[in-house]
Order: sequence, then structure tokens, then C-alpha cells
Amino acid sequence: MVKTKFLSTAIGSMPFEDPDYAVGVSLKSMDAPIWPQLPKLGLLEQMEVQYSENIPCAVVDADKNRMFFQTDTDYSEKFAEFYEAYMAATDEGTADFSSMAISEKYSKGLYALLKNLKSKGSKLPWLKVQATGPVTFALSITDENKRAMYYNEEFRDVITKAIIMKSRWQVQQFKPFAENIICFIDEPILSAFGSSTYVSVKREDVVSILNEVIEAIHAEGAVVGIHCCGNTEWSILIDAGVDIVNFDAFEYGETIAMYADSVKKHLERGGTLAWGVVPTSEKIREQTVETLETQLEEVMNNLASKGIDKNIIVEQALITPSCGTGSLAVSDAEKVFSLMSELTKRMKTKYGF
Repeated sequence: MVKTKFLSTAIGSMPFEDPDYAVGVSLKSMDAPIWPQLPKLGLLEQMEVQYSENIPCAVVDADKNRMFFQTDTDYSEKFAEFYEAYMAATDEGTADFSSMAISEKYSKGLYALLKNLKSKGSKLPWLKVQATGPVTFALSITDENKRAMYYNEEFRDVITKAIIMKSRWQVQQFKPFAENIICFIDEPILSAFGSSTYVSVKREDVVSILNEVIEAIHAEGAVVGIHCCGNTEWSILIDAGVDIVNFDAFEYGETIAMYADSVKKHLERGGTLAWGVVPTSEKIREQTVETLETQLEEVMNNLASKGIDKNIIVEQALITPSCGTGSLAVSDAEKVFSLMSELTKRMKTKYGF
């Protein structure tokens, strides 16, 4: 992986309702623009629902504003069709993941960015796509009896492979418009890993699931990041083989140093840390580029004090918001992206990049 040197990008969600405006913000404020997820447009653009389209037995209940999986009927034929498409695309090498495509109905921002890039006819240096991670998806979404799908191994495997197909499909769509593509797998639920709520979720299973997704996206030629906006066991992501570890460096910046040995190995093999130092809460109102620079330096120095070369840390750093901005006031979100852009420029200048 190339040295990112404070490249800026973002987590997917934005609070805007105009897809073209959201795309404009993305292209203006980020080194690696994103296609915007727009949850204010309705249920279909919510975090898990957005990636549920055409997954066998997924049911979107608009009246109750939720989705679930219908598991109490014979789904053998639907599963057979799903696996046939998956095997054809992967084992047989057709690379046709269109059966798990994301339609404009589920993602207006994705198509707005595609339209914009097609009209320009040029290539960006970097571009980022994203998907809800399979662990978060399967632990958050339930069956008709409100049991999390993670605990149904058949469905957990289908969800994992569906996320793979949707991720690779996205990479394929944007390949003509970017020299380098990053695909983030968003796993916020990992912040609760090890808690009593998920005591039966085994570390080795999480690593295995994430590794399956990472390796598949690598096969499409993309760089893979995992985003978790709370504290977690960061070595899980590293052991899974991810390229970019993205964390909330504003509220939890010092936690990454608790796993210094794993982080050192990650950086030495060319991995990157994405410092989510720009807060996505009302705390953004109190911030300036100077306060964010101070915070970033503090957490980077804390990591360096654990025996990791500061030069490697800064050369293999990205800057992001701490999380998505979809729930923020529009003015707060715009300040997030403005300050992130300013901070990126300041850090590049400071370190001679």
C-alpha cells in the first residue's frame, strides 16, 4: 500500500437531502471522496437496510420502519440461487456481482457520484466506497422472532457473502474513475465486543468473517479499511488482515496504543491508521483547526511513546471524521468537513508532504 501521508476521507453518512449537493461536499473537502449515504431520505438509506436489497429472505417493512429476515418458510431455492450466483462470480471467475447490485432506490448518493464522475471523464487519485460490515449487520438485524441473524449460521454466511458481493460490485462501478479505491467495512458494533450482551460472539469467528471479506475485496484490487467508532480490541482488525484501521481519535485516541505490538506489526507491513480526530457530535462547534492539530499530535505522540517510529505513523496516516455525520445538523456536518480539509492541508504542510 502507498504511504497515505494524511490523506483525508470520510465515513459514509451525511445529513443532506440533495444527493448532488452531498456529492459536491464530498468532492470539495476530501482527498478520497465518498459516495454519500443519505439516511434522511428514508428507511432504504439506513445503515443495514441500504445493503439488504436482494439478499434472500430479507423483508423491508415500511409500515413498521424496519427490516428483518423471514426464516420460517422454505428458503432452500432462494439460497441455491444466491450461492449459484456467488460461485459463478468467484470460483468460476465471471466477476459478475450484479445480482447483489445496489439500486438507485437504495442509494441516491452512489448514483449521483457516478453521474458526476462520468460527466467529467477524468480519474481521481483516490475514491472511497463503503458497506455495513457483516458482523454489525448480522448482530443488528433479526429474524421474525427477533433473534439476531448472527446466531443463525446459514444466514450469517449468506449475509457475509452478500456484503462481499455488494462491496466488489461497488469497486467495479468506480474503477473507471479512480486510480486507487478504498472500501471501508463499517463495524460499529465491535465497540461492544466482549460485553455481556455479546458474550457468545467468539473472537476467532469475528476475525474469520472479517478476513473473508477483506480477502475478497483485495481480489477486486481495492484497499480495505474497517471503521469502528467506539473503543474495541483493535488487534482483531489487524489480525483479520485489514489495510486501514479507522477509529475515533477524538474520544478514544489513546486506546490504539494499548495494542502497540499489533499496531507496530500493522504499520511495518504497510498498514495505515485512519485517525478519526474530527468529532461528529456537537463538540465540533468548539473546535478549530488548531485544537484538532493539538489533539492529533497528542494521540500520535502517545502511540510513538510505545516504541513506534513517529515517521512511520505520520507517513501512514489518514484523517477522517470520528464517525458518520448523518445524524448531525447540516451546519455542524459542514463544519466537520471544512475543518477536516483544513487539518489535512495543515498536517501535510507541517510534515513536508
